[in-house]
Amino acid sequence: MSSSNRKSINSDALTRLAQAIAVAVSATLAGCSSLHHPSDGNTELTQNLSSRVKQKPIWLNEKSKPTPPQDVWERMRQGFQLQDGLGVNPRIEQQRLWFASNPSFLENASSRGSLYIHYIVERLEERNMPLELALLPVIESAYNPMAYSRADAVGLWQFIPSTGRSFNLRQDRFYDGRKDITASTIAAMNYLTRLHDMFNGDWLLALAAYNAGEGTISRAIERNEKLGLPTDYWNLPLPQETRDYVPKLLALSQVVMAPEAYGVNLNPIANEPYFATVEVNQPMDLSRVAALAEIDEDEMIQLNPAFKQKATTDGPQHLLVPSSKAQLLTANLSRMKPEELISLRPKKPVFESLAGNPPARLTRRYKVKRGDSLASIAKANRVDAKDLQHWNKLSGHHLKVGQTLVMQDNIKGAAGKKAATTYKVQKGDSLYIVAKRFNVEMQHLKRLNPRTGQALKPGQILTVSQPR
Repeated sequence: MSSSNRKSINSDALTRLAQAIAVAVSATLAGCSSLHHPSDGNTELTQNLSSRVKQKPIWLNEKSKPTPPQDVWERMRQGFQLQDGLGVNPRIEQQRLWFASNPSFLENASSRGSLYIHYIVERLEERNMPLELALLPVIESAYNPMAYSRADAVGLWQFIPSTGRSFNLRQDRFYDGRKDITASTIAAMNYLTRLHDMFNGDWLLALAAYNAGEGTISRAIERNEKLGLPTDYWNLPLPQETRDYVPKLLALSQVVMAPEAYGVNLNPIANEPYFATVEVNQPMDLSRVAALAEIDEDEMIQLNPAFKQKATTDGPQHLLVPSSKAQLLTANLSRMKPEELISLRPKKPVFESLAGNPPARLTRRYKVKRGDSLASIAKANRVDAKDLQHWNKLSGHHLKVGQTLVMQDNIKGAAGKKAATTYKVQKGDSLYIVAKRFNVEMQHLKRLNPRTGQALKPGQILTVSQPR
């Protein structure tokens, strides 16, 4: 038999077999359906079955990926790990009642924390840590990065100076790493991880140690061991603050889990980064950078609270800015000329004498006589009445006979006039920059310095104001 004949027979056989199977199945289904509906015949059903045979199979084990939550609160709830096995606990219920009775506390804290919560949640997820810990700054500082305590604890995570230094949070007169949003968050997670390991993976003991110190918790455990008592958190003899600390966090987590049930209005927080990092390579005044980024100065300070002088004089060479403004700030900085960048530097005393030193001050005293007034004394001593008020911390113009007033002045020349105000040119200065720094017109500087061209040399002395 030829190959073509064999293929034809096989094809016909397969066709007849498929038709037979379809008829058999349709007959069975028709018989079943006849219990409820009258039979309409097998033709249409056979055609439907035939068309279904040609469709691709649907695999039941294929699962669609879940959509990420739009709200960071929902993301946080999905990562809670400390709720299992709590049962009914009067200490937790007491704290939960307080939050339900004071809904504004959590509402205000969450409003402040909306700048930082997403960053904290992401860092916790990277370490597979319980997302309840993102609520710890609510307990510690009400999410206020400027918060201080009587124990000299500072920042979102309330580090005391010694613990902060132990976790590389540098502290000096210009910069305090305990208030640095990102640095303090990483330090807090490092500390909590160390405590978690120290207490054999018990998060409740780790949290108690975060509040009271590992020594306090270790001693309480040793005491219970000697007495044959349980050594879990709930049975340890601890200071009252620490006894309330863990229940407070657990109760807060339960309120966040179902805020409507407790009368709390948690505004949604977008599940996306609020801020981004912009590198800076020189000291910058935060208020001036805020203007470049077109954001409010207060928001710039809230994102960069570690710079104590509101300037990047010391500390990390970067700034946190809202993500929506990061590209704008980067572009504006890149377009600025070197002499324009200098105008972003922090304000500092720039008045210098011809010798390059600040002008000296003389302090004089004057005893008020009958008939004297603030204006007459100021005029007689060639000072401003407002300066007299400032030097003597006077809120009004009232004076008492016999009262001693303090007056300050620059050293005077032979003619009794104040010395000229001068400025020593720094590297990168221009007439434009100096004029802006002293809030004067460039033409004013040119008139006082007629021999000075546009190009200034470091060390050159400019007269900013004439003697008076």
